[in-house]
Amino acid sequence: MSERKLLSGDEAVALAALDAGVLLGTGYPGTPSTEILENFDKLGGRAQWAPNEKVALEVALGAAFGGARALVTMKHVGVNVAADPLFTATYTGVHGALVLVSADDPGMASSQNEQDNRRYAVAAGCPMLEPSDSQEAYDFTLAAFEISSRWKTPVMLRMTTRVCHSKTIVERRAPQDGVPEPAFVRDVKSKVMIPAYARPAHRRLREKLADMAKWNEKCELNQHVAGSRELGIITSGISYMHVREAAPEASVLKLGFTYPLPIEKIRKFASSVERCLVIEEGDPYLVEALRSEGIAVEGKPEMYRFGELNVSRVRRIIANDTSPEPAPARGKPPQLCPGCPYRSVYGVLKRLDCIIAGDIGCYTLGVLPPFEALDTCVCMGASLGVGLGMRHVLPESDARRVVSIIGDSTFMHTGINGLVEMVYNPPKTGHLLIILDNGTTAMTGQQEHPATGRTLDHGPTNKFIIEDFCRAAGVKHVDIIDPVTREAQFEQMVKDRLATNELSVIICRKPCLLAAGKIREYEKINAEKLKSATFEACGMDQQ
Repeated sequence: MSERKLLSGDEAVALAALDAGVLLGTGYPGTPSTEILENFDKLGGRAQWAPNEKVALEVALGAAFGGARALVTMKHVGVNVAADPLFTATYTGVHGALVLVSADDPGMASSQNEQDNRRYAVAAGCPMLEPSDSQEAYDFTLAAFEISSRWKTPVMLRMTTRVCHSKTIVERRAPQDGVPEPAFVRDVKSKVMIPAYARPAHRRLREKLADMAKWNEKCELNQHVAGSRELGIITSGISYMHVREAAPEASVLKLGFTYPLPIEKIRKFASSVERCLVIEEGDPYLVEALRSEGIAVEGKPEMYRFGELNVSRVRRIIANDTSPEPAPARGKPPQLCPGCPYRSVYGVLKRLDCIIAGDIGCYTLGVLPPFEALDTCVCMGASLGVGLGMRHVLPESDARRVVSIIGDSTFMHTGINGLVEMVYNPPKTGHLLIILDNGTTAMTGQQEHPATGRTLDHGPTNKFIIEDFCRAAGVKHVDIIDPVTREAQFEQMVKDRLATNELSVIICRKPCLLAAGKIREYEKINAEKLKSATFEACGMDQQ
């Protein structure tokens, strides 16, 4: 009998990765993708957090060069960080198989922008699949690995928040047999992208995409639902679910393999209906692609480009209703947790009237009442570059007020390069970086990172010592302080450092209250493991 489970889209991808024979899963935690690797680890797969998405993709690519099947996961903005290796990986291809999960966030439930990563698939020449529920998340993950193996290319599985976190029934298949064992095959002209080898690699990529487009014309990942000739709807992903409820009478072409597109299949469908409408979340990716092929389709009005779609909005699109939408119910704004150590930090910086270049993490909530103490927030690691830029150009009186603030996990992610810039091109007035070290990646669910000294499953590993790195990099003043129990001393320290012309780092070290108990438990377990291993190595009985 087949096994049936109630799973979220993220859980379904993790299960499919296990069944597909994935030997390594890597990524960086970011909502709504985080749970994929956490569940892959719980299922017994080998999963690990990388310092950032670029490194994660490079590690996965190396595994795929070695003939293995590898999975790399990230949220949509993480693909920005991973774009450098991605654009070349489609040239090099892979020896094993590689699937990249891009978890997009329409409506920005937990993100700084609502970019549509279907654009990345086209720009990078990366084939793309889009599931609409958990069953398809499972099936399409398996299909993505098969496509990657067949055409020797990375494949993007583009998810969205609603698919990642909603739960539906999943029917599990038998784990795949016959997955080749890892083995390195030397192929310098395919894997070393100097211009002389990259030019023919680009041609090979376009040939692969043309072959995939031809195959996609009869691909079972695309579904035609027969209905009325009066209205035909072309859609993909979660939008399909809304369409089926909003317009059950319509003919529907649901696209699962959305790059390269099955243009002739779409052309035939469009010609079979009197009105052909494209329903898609986010950018008009499908509309633009189809119109460029001379296929006459309607798109949604511009007002529906923003935020998630739902059944009500789809009905309005079908009716071409552009009247103002009802205002959404007001929710409770997020805020820093009571007792959060960041509160003391923002209280001090607010009193000192600092200009604060902020970063991505829980501490971003410092921009909201009662603190309203953040002046900029762009992307992961930007606090240093932005803060340094302001220091370089502002009048001295204002420059001395500029502080960069970053979390421990974000510092690991892309803050290190900013610190190098700070040391390499120091402003005349010096600069102050405050690292908020709460011992975890708090905002995405308390995941580990290199500076915690624990792996994805919370076991022991080498620990990156932030203060040692800062000193070794050449920062003259590196201080560590508990900003809660020593708030007055912290305030005086900030005053002193802002008054100098030297580079300073203050590490505000205080565990996240939500994670502190777990951290103590992990450390206790790891200490027992170390003790047991030591006795075993010495041939001694612990008793």
